[in-house]
Amino acid sequence: MKPSRRFPIRQVTALALLAALAVVCLMAGQWQLRRGAEREALNAAMQAGRATTPIVLSADMQDGPDWHSARVRGSWLHSFTVLLDNRNLKGQPGLWVATPLRLRDDPGRAVLVLRGWIPRPLPSDPLPDLAPPRGEVEVHGTLLHRVPRLFDLGSLTGRAEAPPTFPATGGGPPRVQNLALSDLAGATGLALLPVVLEQAPVEGSTLRQEWPGPSLDADQNYGYALQWFSFAAIALVAALVLAWRTWVRPRRPHSDHEDHTTS
Repeated sequence: MKPSRRFPIRQVTALALLAALAVVCLMAGQWQLRRGAEREALNAAMQAGRATTPIVLSADMQDGPDWHSARVRGSWLHSFTVLLDNRNLKGQPGLWVATPLRLRDDPGRAVLVLRGWIPRPLPSDPLPDLAPPRGEVEVHGTLLHRVPRLFDLGSLTGRAEAPPTFPATGGGPPRVQNLALSDLAGATGLALLPVVLEQAPVEGSTLRQEWPGPSLDADQNYGYALQWFSFAAIALVAALVLAWRTWVRPRRPHSDHEDHTTS
């Protein structure tokens, strides 16, 4: 009668943990592959949109594809200029300048234009002259559905950021971190198009039209995916080695002893 063997609870637990680790690593690698594919698709959409004929914005426009070139004619509404705070450019803190543009074909409608970036002035320094050209202008840029947002604590606490108020305290443009088109429309009474225009570089402008855009480094995601898949492979190999040492190797001396006795 063969003696009963104690159930190897430690080895089984270790095998379960290694298997769970391998599954988690495989899922993380697959997520990185999907993220890389999304970034490649976004990059292709951006390149295609900017290479096509610009869309002419009009009062009856209700929607438009992101990252598509666009142009519009109208006049600036400088009294409703808003500054977007905490917008860094190449590591330097600064502000985005956003001004509505009244449409030429319908003075009752306007589109918000992100005009450019300025370095954040010291508290004791005045703002530079932000007044746009007077009269009718044609603005070229890239179409977006909304003003790019920054993370804010209000998204965790449930407290929405206060919309801009006109005129702002001190007489200058109001400063906000994030700006929703609905908030701007409510504060100004303007009928805004449901799109935003990132202005293209303007020669001789005091503002810098350098927009960060989303991260498009798909190779980084693919590199991370390879790392996660490598971790999964290591976990699986470790599980196989542990199983071999627990169940396969201990049986070999017993089998050899039986063969010797028989002979």
